[in-house]
Amino acid sequence: MTILKVYYLYTYKGWGKMCSHLKIELDNIIEHKQIKTVFQPIISLRDGSVLGHEALSRIICDSKIKNTEMLFNTATYHNKLWDLELLCRTTALEAAYKFMIPPYSKKLFLNVNPNIIHDEQYIKGFTKSFLSEYNIKSENVIFEITERNAIKDLDHFIETINHYKKQDYKIAIDDAGAGYSGLNLISDVNPHFLKLDMKLIRGINTDNLKFALVKGMVEFSKASGTGLIAEGIETYEEMETLIDLGVHYGQGYYIQKPSAVISDIAEDVLNAIKRINQKKNNMNSNIISNIYIKHLCKSSYVVNPDEKVSKIYEIFKLNPNMSGLCVVKNEIPVGIITQEKLAFKLSGQYGYTLYQNKPISDIMDKSFLTVDCKTSISEVSKLSMARPNHKLYDFIVVTEDEKYFGIVTVKDLLQKTTEIEISAAKHQNPLSGLPGNLLIEQRLTQCCTGTDDYTIAYIDIDNFKAYNDCYGFEKGDLVIKLLSNLLRDSFTGEFVGHIGGDDFVIILNKSVNESYFNDVINKFKYEVLNFYNETDIRNRFITTINRQGNIENFPLISLTCVIANNSGKTFTNIFDLTEYLAEMKKIAKKNKYG
Repeated sequence: MTILKVYYLYTYKGWGKMCSHLKIELDNIIEHKQIKTVFQPIISLRDGSVLGHEALSRIICDSKIKNTEMLFNTATYHNKLWDLELLCRTTALEAAYKFMIPPYSKKLFLNVNPNIIHDEQYIKGFTKSFLSEYNIKSENVIFEITERNAIKDLDHFIETINHYKKQDYKIAIDDAGAGYSGLNLISDVNPHFLKLDMKLIRGINTDNLKFALVKGMVEFSKASGTGLIAEGIETYEEMETLIDLGVHYGQGYYIQKPSAVISDIAEDVLNAIKRINQKKNNMNSNIISNIYIKHLCKSSYVVNPDEKVSKIYEIFKLNPNMSGLCVVKNEIPVGIITQEKLAFKLSGQYGYTLYQNKPISDIMDKSFLTVDCKTSISEVSKLSMARPNHKLYDFIVVTEDEKYFGIVTVKDLLQKTTEIEISAAKHQNPLSGLPGNLLIEQRLTQCCTGTDDYTIAYIDIDNFKAYNDCYGFEKGDLVIKLLSNLLRDSFTGEFVGHIGGDDFVIILNKSVNESYFNDVINKFKYEVLNFYNETDIRNRFITTINRQGNIENFPLISLTCVIANNSGKTFTNIFDLTEYLAEMKKIAKKNKYG
């Protein structure tokens, strides 16, 4: 649904005559401002949070002009498009100011004809000072440009788009997928958001072609960093399919109908989004909890160092698929011999004669890769790939308490590593790339049921909601990525998980106190300043609306970190553990902010 959809003028006979009769109606609407604005929310399909609202125009008087499509077609015919657009834009901004407690901190989507946006009057009229009259920041304004409108001067249009981008305005391509030149327009504009046409969304849960098209757009959005918005969601099944595909945002009658009054998203819709996402995260959840190399081991022939080379040769002849043998003395592996390298040794005119009666210890490889059975598969993979080229495909010897345990082939290692990576990817948080709730619960359960030392740090971003409301979800996502990268880099080799939103967990295999995490807390506090404007940095606070709907000054975001370990208090299950951490976080924030 858009407010400035100016389609090519109808070509059927009599359209011009009809428009002439409607001029009086058009003039009356513009002169007497017979337009009102209604708002339709655009929400995250991950958590139901509101990204912003699209401003939609409605005719409020009795008129022969029945809808906005007819209205803008008439205005185009009579060269009144600028006057009508000005009326719709001003009405939308006044409504945003009137119906939403200023300053408006969500994204305001304003539809605009591409042939109007670079008009000198538009550029001069749509300035930051003009927006300040309505307490709206330029970074919260998104110009929606429908791809159905023909652009008469593409070069000038692109120049204008870049002009607005430099002033922090955002650009959305509306009705993506509805036009035939849409891909060219998307490439030229490089928009911040793409709005999928409702015809693509209608019945997507039963239409394989639409499913495939939207899936392709999701992949494009990942590669380009473009936010994807599905328009016209009307059923639970459509929304479920879009969430499964990974579409970021949605709007439509199922979520909320357009209204002049801004209201919260219905609880049943939010619960549906939560339920669908939980189902998605739990799909294909084949748990690989045993990832030590010992679980990939297989037994093989072992021989003692005194075994004759001729005997080894006969073993390989009888077992052509055998990769090699481990040479063991008093249960300790002392060498390996592979079929390929034995064949090389025995090749030549006198090779076999020369070596057949010698002990295998004379020609075995004494420099081989051996790992303890409790080494992780990922670590073994790294060690294996770090070997010289001529040893890359040698099997790996596995020991337990330094005694021979078994071998692992490179083929089996690569297959298992790939399997683990695929499984891990299914349970990673899509924003941070860190392990999500399922893997976090597994690790917490291991802590509660095991006997080894551990420390669990629960890290939360303070005042993150206020920052999101003020700077928008795009900047908020960048802050989340900043923290996830800092934690990943600061705790290499340790378990770092992303619970969701602004909550993270770190699990260490040792007992430490809160001060252990001070370095990363201070580093985050310094680096996050890059995501504020100079005014807020100077003030040391931001101004936005609190949960009660009142304007409030909020401190700059920082981190709260609380810990639990088994050096003092012990936990028998993860429920007690998580309740303890939640209570500790509550106390820490109270002490911090009162």
